[in-house]
Amino acid sequence: MQEPAEMTITQDDKKSILIIEDDETLRQTLAYNLESEGYNVSTAEEGPSGVDLARDKTPDLIILDLMLPGLDGLSVCRILSREMDVPIIILTARSGEVDKIVGLDSGADDYITKPFSLGELLARVRAALRRQPKAVTDRLEANDLSLDLIGRKAYKGSNLLNLSYKEFDLLAELMRNKGMVLSRDLLLTKVWGYEAVGESRTVDVHVRWLREKIEENPSKPKRITTIQRIGYRFEG
Repeated sequence: MQEPAEMTITQDDKKSILIIEDDETLRQTLAYNLESEGYNVSTAEEGPSGVDLARDKTPDLIILDLMLPGLDGLSVCRILSREMDVPIIILTARSGEVDKIVGLDSGADDYITKPFSLGELLARVRAALRRQPKAVTDRLEANDLSLDLIGRKAYKGSNLLNLSYKEFDLLAELMRNKGMVLSRDLLLTKVWGYEAVGESRTVDVHVRWLREKIEENPSKPKRITTIQRIGYRFEG
């Protein structure tokens, strides 16, 4: 009876992890331990180089520090979560609840504060890698509103809405996150790009235009509500 062939794991079979961390000692320590666990590891020490490397390598998971030179970790997180479906674990000394909320709202899947145990990190890595890819949809619906994401058409009931390019993208982002509060900066990042952060008036103007087209009474909006000093929430 012939012995079964021994299964070998090639480099291509290994999960790839990108570490974006400016602390050299920590970066090397993480890389060594993750490689010892069988992962392919790439590293970057700055925000811009981390974004470039992620685009080039398309890793299976990213471990991301927040305090980075060149481009901060939150901006990196927003850019990459917009461009690719990759789990992101934020690794930072910031332990406040608000910091965690902002980090997770920026697109991160998990948030680990320093100091941390290696065992905990490895467990979080394994859990993140088991995450199912986000479901891909070509249509969004909420009551009588519907968006055809492929044809880029919006309808209220049977009526085709005349939306500008950015109005469509803004409405799509709000509908994807129904019931969630989205800050103006996050909407700027998702819809206009990170270079526009700080121009919150842009969001306000486009929300006003959207309300005029989808609300029964734009002066008393029920679909897109304002959360004072933060941003907006799509109610349906």
